Amino acid sequence: MQHQPVYVTEAKRLEQESAIEQILSMQERPKSFHIVTYGCQMNAHDSEKLAGMLIQMGMTEAADRRDADLVLFNTCCVRDNAERRALGNVTWLKEIKKDKPELIIGVCGCMVQQPQMAERILKQYRFIDLAFGTHNLHRLPTLLLNLLTKRTRVVSISDQENLIAEGLPVKRLNAHHAYITIMYGCDNFCSYCIVPYVRGRERSRKMADILHEAEGLLESGVQEIMLLGQNVNSYGNGSEGRETFPGLLRELDRLGVPRIRFMTSHPKDLSDELIDVMANSSHICNHLHLPVQSGSNEILRLMNRRYTREDYLRKVEKLRAAVPGIGLTTDLIVSFPGETEAQFEDTCSLVREVGYDAAFTFIYSPREGTQAAKMDGRIPEEESSRRIEKLIREVEASTARVHQSMIGKDEMVLVEGLSKRDPNKISGKGTRGITVTLDGSAEDIGRIIPVTITSAAVNTLRGERKER
Repeated sequence: MQHQPVYVTEAKRLEQESAIEQILSMQERPKSFHIVTYGCQMNAHDSEKLAGMLIQMGMTEAADRRDADLVLFNTCCVRDNAERRALGNVTWLKEIKKDKPELIIGVCGCMVQQPQMAERILKQYRFIDLAFGTHNLHRLPTLLLNLLTKRTRVVSISDQENLIAEGLPVKRLNAHHAYITIMYGCDNFCSYCIVPYVRGRERSRKMADILHEAEGLLESGVQEIMLLGQNVNSYGNGSEGRETFPGLLRELDRLGVPRIRFMTSHPKDLSDELIDVMANSSHICNHLHLPVQSGSNEILRLMNRRYTREDYLRKVEKLRAAVPGIGLTTDLIVSFPGETEAQFEDTCSLVREVGYDAAFTFIYSPREGTQAAKMDGRIPEEESSRRIEKLIREVEASTARVHQSMIGKDEMVLVEGLSKRDPNKISGKGTRGITVTLDGSAEDIGRIIPVTITSAAVNTLRGERKER
């Protein structure tokens, strides 16, 4: 059951607008910014909003953090190495601040939202000026104004986790591809996952607001929209208007957005209705990211995933029957506490059985506050390294088989840019989400081009323009 969202009030919006006006009137204010983003697409989209607000405050974006007056680290805490990388890069700025004392350094996002983390950061990293959590993103103008006027470090962590702020400015990273967050938070409480504790419980945006945003993007020339949520399949659960994810997809499909993608989908909530919508839509890409995490029923139970290997495979079978040629990607974790060699092999065999296009593979990372962090049976680092290397080989073999099967087939490729290796070639994503390289020029960027796949490489496909 989702928590009913609380929307930012008009008074709070006016407070932020007033803060922006005051900052714009200040002579001694930062003139440029640089944002460093860690983690998932949700974080990337949050950074687009942060950039939008900073531009409203009269700042320009610096390409290099060394040239910025304000550097903001939008952090992730899903895995320990993400935290260490973020804090390591923040520390790198300490020396720059010695020569540039007016430099403002801030950290925000999921890592900061963890209990006592902001206080710890400010205590151990005294050169950091600003820290705020995921529920305070919309308050950046007020927080920055406090920092500039009071000349004191600012920390702001809110526990109002059901808040939704509509209408924030956004600086899109890409003119032809855009993110739309349709819901926030997660109610699943998988035993290894910190997300429900830092992103809050599930709450969905109003469908009318989402469609209005999509209409604006369509008018601006966006070719592809990625719908975001920790579990998009549960969009609208508990809403008074009985809004559902399949219903939202139908409306977006009618709107005529050229390409629609979405992530992430929890397997337990993948319904027959959603599969039917995907099968009968005109614009939903034939790709689904469906994180399985493990191929072992016992490990899935310990993870609190609430489905079995058999359940998952049945849904894969339904998907492939309804949407021929659909590409499947996934997330996989090895060395969950107590995982035996046989249970690890269950994951490897699942990769072979499903035949994924690609997979994100991870070694289990204990997160303080989660149930799994309290479990016995931690797997030694050397054994974890062996397992992840073997799993990566299995995934690479699966990817190679998929790529070979694509040769001779037609794809519609949204061109994203020039090839980094060859300026006479362009590259983009097909509907399955696989990168395709072909001959072209900068004039093709942002166009959707029909292509015939001619050959396959390790991570990409090569193609030729198809005669219309």
